[in-house]
Amino acid sequence: MASPRIIDRIPGALKRLSWRKLLRRLVIVVVVIMLSYHAFILFRITKLRHSNPSTTNLIDQRAESAKERGREPKIIRTWVPYHNISPHLVRSVLAGEDLRFSRHAGIDWQGIGLAMKKNWQEKRFARGGSSITQQLAKNLFLSPSRNPARKLHEMLIAWEMERILGKRRILEIYLNVIEWGDGIYGAEAAARNYFGVSAASLNEEQAVFLSAIIPAPLNGYNPNDRSHYIRRRVNVIRILMKHPLLRSAPQF
Repeated sequence: MASPRIIDRIPGALKRLSWRKLLRRLVIVVVVIMLSYHAFILFRITKLRHSNPSTTNLIDQRAESAKERGREPKIIRTWVPYHNISPHLVRSVLAGEDLRFSRHAGIDWQGIGLAMKKNWQEKRFARGGSSITQQLAKNLFLSPSRNPARKLHEMLIAWEMERILGKRRILEIYLNVIEWGDGIYGAEAAARNYFGVSAASLNEEQAVFLSAIIPAPLNGYNPNDRSHYIRRRVNVIRILMKHPLLRSAPQF
């Protein structure tokens, strides 16, 4: 017969056991949800091989934000195939956003290292070091929040996009969905809005300006802007366009 002391301990032991079971079940549920969510993203990426995205998470967030402010959402988009986008714009965007795009597998580890060093020096999160593929992954599927979990998921999606879509298709989608002003998405809409020409007709000077405003497209810049930020960005992009990796228009 069990002693009273042992009997007294049984309820506490059962309680601990039930909490462990509950925790295990909770972990399993969370893992299943995360895997299901990621499987859905993989399905959407696979669809992008042959169909263009009708919207993005970023576009939906901007529209929702406009509605909350009592405004009608503004969305100007015109899809154009890769071969109808000026090589000047391709080169200048690569120079400004992802110089090693042709060399990495979705994640520019060198760029991330430089960004981390810069952030440490400035004691703030000033740069993310995201590749074009990572930017596209975030715009299409993820929130704009800056937290480690979201960043890791972004990197995983970018790695998968490179293998499923390839460089040319990634660039084509990126140049057609990125934000270039309030309600302006994609190269064709940007070219028409700022210069009154098609994306195919952009000259080098026009392309460099559009590339310069990508990091902060909602700041109301215009082609005649002579602010310190624009002058510095334009000068940096022009220098980087002469880099050996970008001397000629990249062929993807």
